[in-house]
Amino acid sequence: MGSPDMAAKGKKGEVTQYVPLPYAQIKSKAWRSLSGAAVKLWLELHTRYNGGNNGKLHLSMNEAAEILGLGKATVKRAFDELIAKGFLALETEGNWYSRRAHEWRLTSKPMQTAKGKTPPTLDWATWKEPQKTKHGSNADPSGCVKVPP
Repeated sequence: MGSPDMAAKGKKGEVTQYVPLPYAQIKSKAWRSLSGAAVKLWLELHTRYNGGNNGKLHLSMNEAAEILGLGKATVKRAFDELIAKGFLALETEGNWYSRRAHEWRLTSKPMQTAKGKTPPTLDWATWKEPQKTKHGSNADPSGCVKVPP
């Protein structure tokens, strides 16, 4: 058996990649409210991040559905959820006729621009849970209309 260093290395001798999950993120209300499909999609998008391509991550709805074993409608909801809760941003809209997928930005990663690296926006940290609406009313619970005598 090899040394502990060898266990952490891939086929070409490179250290295997991983996705860090900071406690601040996984304990946030936004993260804890994500659906399982959204978490799977978020992880898949991270496998495409190489340290310098944030904002240019490509993943189509069809490819995500196939890779993740989810229906297209579920994948669409997962993309929408990640955007709404601040984990993902659409940088460039794709074009079906040009066979070009959307380009995505992970808000937890820095982005390389012409002016240098910009820090992660961490939009999920400011997400607020929508307030629940009250059901019912203060009206007479019997539902009967009182007719004056």
